[in-house]
Amino acid sequence: MEGPILIVEDDRNTAALVAAYLEREGFDTVRAHDGREGLRLALEREPSFVILDLMLPGLDGMEVCRELRRRSDVPILLLTARGEEIDRVVGFTLGADDYVVKPFSPRELVERVKAIRRRTRAAGTPPGTVLAHGALVLDRERGKVTRDGQPVTLTRSEFRLLEALMAAPGRVLTRGQLLRRLHDRGEVVVDRVIDVHVGNLRQKIEPDPASPRYILTARGLGYRFADAEGD
Repeated sequence: MEGPILIVEDDRNTAALVAAYLEREGFDTVRAHDGREGLRLALEREPSFVILDLMLPGLDGMEVCRELRRRSDVPILLLTARGEEIDRVVGFTLGADDYVVKPFSPRELVERVKAIRRRTRAAGTPPGTVLAHGALVLDRERGKVTRDGQPVTLTRSEFRLLEALMAAPGRVLTRGQLLRRLHDRGEVVVDRVIDVHVGNLRQKIEPDPASPRYILTARGLGYRFADAEGD
């Protein structure tokens, strides 16, 4: 059985409101009102999703996010009353999947949760499946990529990078996250090497590399693959 959605929010009214909207959609929820309690429940209950406020007593949301991401790939949506770009950048760098700035619409929050769950489920498809977006097809089992039915020759790093992006359409992956996919043995590599790989990939898979339709830039953060419905 899938784990509950964990809501880590010190404002009890906000936490109760979010829980009510999620439960109305059929989700199970569990609530925590400080960072340490949230981290404890995350480790004990193994939630399927975490909604995490940044401004928490005891242990702030950034620390909770960092520790969760070190232990788990659970999707994380940040709640913040702060709208500064640096908070969003740091959140994505730590591995958060999305953020919502307070005050927010509970209905919009639920829709974002649903969208992230769809993306992460796509990313978790088992090896041997085919990833496709329009004319671009990646066959994990055979290690091959085609565009318009024609084979595309990629290096090992380019293939792994494209696979990571295609497996999570619409989700921003930071350069650090992409580097860890390419260099999982802890090698020290400058993160801008990702930009080089992306540039080479675009030359090979994009109809017009100067105006990419597949691999899109998230300025100041990293890259994302186009949503399944198109951008």
